[in-house]
Amino acid sequence: MQLVHKPTILIILDGWGHTDNTDYNAIYSAHKPNWDQIWDQYPHTLISASGLDVGLPASQMGNSEVGHMNIGAGRVVDQEFTRITRAIKDGTFYENKILNDAFIFAAKNNKAVHLLGLLSAGGVHSHEDHIFALMELANRCKVKKLYLHAFLDGRDTSPKSAIESIHKVQIKIKELNVGRIATLIGRYYAMDRNKHWDRTKFAYDLISQGKSDYRSNDPFIAIDMAYARGESDEFISPTAITQGGKPPVIVEDDDVVIFANYRADRARQLARSFTKPTFVAFERERMPKLSAFISLTSYKAEYEFPVAFPSVSLPNVFGKYISGLGLKQLRIAETEKYAHVTFFFNGGDESAFDGEDRVLVPSPHVRTYDLAPEMSAEKITDHIVKSINSRKYDSIICNFANADMVGHTGNFKATITAIEAIDKCLGKIIESTRKVGGEILITAD
Repeated sequence: MQLVHKPTILIILDGWGHTDNTDYNAIYSAHKPNWDQIWDQYPHTLISASGLDVGLPASQMGNSEVGHMNIGAGRVVDQEFTRITRAIKDGTFYENKILNDAFIFAAKNNKAVHLLGLLSAGGVHSHEDHIFALMELANRCKVKKLYLHAFLDGRDTSPKSAIESIHKVQIKIKELNVGRIATLIGRYYAMDRNKHWDRTKFAYDLISQGKSDYRSNDPFIAIDMAYARGESDEFISPTAITQGGKPPVIVEDDDVVIFANYRADRARQLARSFTKPTFVAFERERMPKLSAFISLTSYKAEYEFPVAFPSVSLPNVFGKYISGLGLKQLRIAETEKYAHVTFFFNGGDESAFDGEDRVLVPSPHVRTYDLAPEMSAEKITDHIVKSINSRKYDSIICNFANADMVGHTGNFKATITAIEAIDKCLGKIIESTRKVGGEILITAD
């Protein structure tokens, strides 16, 4: 006799929120009859997704990675940000053997240390305080050649806030009397996660070869020039910061590279381009033979470079528990959020559990998602409805990225369109679930 499944569906509306302020509130302004009906007719509550409630420092805003990890774990999980910040405060950061060994090698052999990372106070993918701590450790290890390849934010921070972070770096450089900013580039290029390899190549070529359309001997002037070109921090073109007419700083053989981002998803593509011998996503004119490439945290199990702060295993996460019961589960999202319903939801474990199927729906290839605010929501919904009707799964975990990804563009009209697209999808999923006697839980991250 064939077992008939009545699925429990967890719908994660990425970036969805609630406020009583109706000004420029896309969710309030959108026509969303399905959402309004379930809000009026079904039990609901508001939950906190930031700060201590999700394992972050007090008052630190949450993010997609943190949200999915806490939801999947079913408990508060200390985040990488928190672990590293705590290590800096208690001094154990400066005793880290992997970092010390690499810095001491560079110092003894007169090699350069290159710090790559998002220079930002946003605290989503990185934090500038961690970069400053790396600079401090390099100085303690007597590194003489210290270069910062700064990725600029403007997405988890104000669009034109890089000047303040650059100013802090310059103060730190003056304090330590070592180091300088070697390159600037917007995170749009350096931190793509959607396999727009042409963007990643701009960052790789800048850091490995000094290739850029723009140069300046002053990072502040470089940013002012970018603003004059109409670029905000996120989109600043690759720029080499040179000194006295000298060639740009590049990563040389036997140098040390430290990737300071602690969040994995937007660090993976650039990390692969520097470390994978069989890399084929784009042509590398040169691949420096590094003495060490180190990431602060684990980016992916298959990556073979050292990790300064390895991930802490999370036992008995949702997926593991469901698998242990012998139940079938499905994870589905588009490219932008696929890692969130798999890797992050599983507590940082890349592998699927027994009985766990996964569907990756490609995100549209556009420069920014306000150009396609519906994203791939309809295709995701079609897969979900088909899976519901198949009666194959006990649990379906899905993510709709629209509110987050379109909201980040700041385009109010497009975000309304995104919300309305999600609402239509909710209606289809609710209808299909009712027909099979299933249940739906809706949350955000």
